[in-house]
Amino acid sequence: MSWSERFGSRQVAAGDAGVAVGGAARASGHLGGSGLASAVNGVRPLRSRMLDYDHSLLWVVVALLGLGVVMVYSASIAMPDSPKYASYRDYAFLVRQILYVFLGGVIGIVVFRIPISTWDKYAPKLFLLALAALVVVLIPHVGKGVNGARRWIPLGITNMQPSEIMKLAVTIYAANYTVRKQEYMHSFAKGFLPMAVAVGLVGALLLLEPDMGAFMVIAAIAMGVLFLGGVNGKLFGGLVATAVGTFSLLVWASPWRRERIFAYLDPWDDRYAQGKAYQLTHSLIAFGRGEWFGVGLGGSVEKLNYLPEAHTDFILAVIGEELGFVGVMVVILMFCWIVRRSFEIGRQALALDRTFAGLVAKGVGIWFGAQTFINMGVNLGLLPTKGLTLPLVSYGGSGILLNCVAVAVLLRVDYENRVLLRGGKV
Repeated sequence: MSWSERFGSRQVAAGDAGVAVGGAARASGHLGGSGLASAVNGVRPLRSRMLDYDHSLLWVVVALLGLGVVMVYSASIAMPDSPKYASYRDYAFLVRQILYVFLGGVIGIVVFRIPISTWDKYAPKLFLLALAALVVVLIPHVGKGVNGARRWIPLGITNMQPSEIMKLAVTIYAANYTVRKQEYMHSFAKGFLPMAVAVGLVGALLLLEPDMGAFMVIAAIAMGVLFLGGVNGKLFGGLVATAVGTFSLLVWASPWRRERIFAYLDPWDDRYAQGKAYQLTHSLIAFGRGEWFGVGLGGSVEKLNYLPEAHTDFILAVIGEELGFVGVMVVILMFCWIVRRSFEIGRQALALDRTFAGLVAKGVGIWFGAQTFINMGVNLGLLPTKGLTLPLVSYGGSGILLNCVAVAVLLRVDYENRVLLRGGKV
């Protein structure tokens, strides 16, 4: 079998849609990497350009960002009626969200040009930088506190949330660590323990803010990447048991967390309906009002200062009220598409012996999947109330920017996969 025939077989095995590439290579004889790329461009130049990255994935992301802009405006338009936001104009959050989306797009384009090998090289430094930011946010008079939580670093016109940076950093670092320690993945001391200590340190800093929701997402990312990277099954089971036990202990040792759990179990109880379960009950009312097709865009009643954080943590409830069950299902399906494509891109990278890139792509899928599940679960009353935004949709600077960076990294993995399948170099 010639080199070009083996290349064509490998392409089919990896699941690439461009089967014609292998045929073009065989028809042109024994071609080198550049010769194969020239043959492909000569036969189907338009198709070659269209397959540089996953257009369907990009359009789904753009659709969610656009929906976010519309729903943030709808959910925040009545907020100036509240004394807390009396100095704001009714379009203040809309302008900021558009700015964040624009900056996210620009930064995403820049990040897309960074080779995945560069992320691999600087993964430990990125993790340490994110860890330092988590320390800085806890310094008095430096970190900004809102509603009893210190999670932001003021940067003048906006605030930076270090936990969002840590989500990206732990995704990159966990993939890098798994590749470096591949031969020790079955060892407790050399494979499992160092990563567990790193995640534990991140968790300790996040719980001091406190930000339990972000810690849950970061722990899910780290555990998921380690599992996909081949960590010993018993060690992984021990990690899961330890995580569950730690969360249970934290809930039981904290009276306000324990009360929140009880409120979640019975939100309509008179003791909780106007207290710890206030957000949940009004979120459920919003979904109930929406029924199948919603009350119409802009017609929400709960956003009129009844439902707190309607433009951030509970934006799905406003979507449910205004766009109904159908609107919520469309949002769920779009996120399912992102997670599915992330794992498919990761699987293709692994088939090309690009372990780090494959784990990063799947890590991004775990990130979006876990955070979306927790946010939607909280809005629908399936999970206790947590302060966690809906990726790409909720209002927020750091969240939107880092979500766009994560999507850009994912698209870069896909781009490099396609270049390699065409015989190019990355």
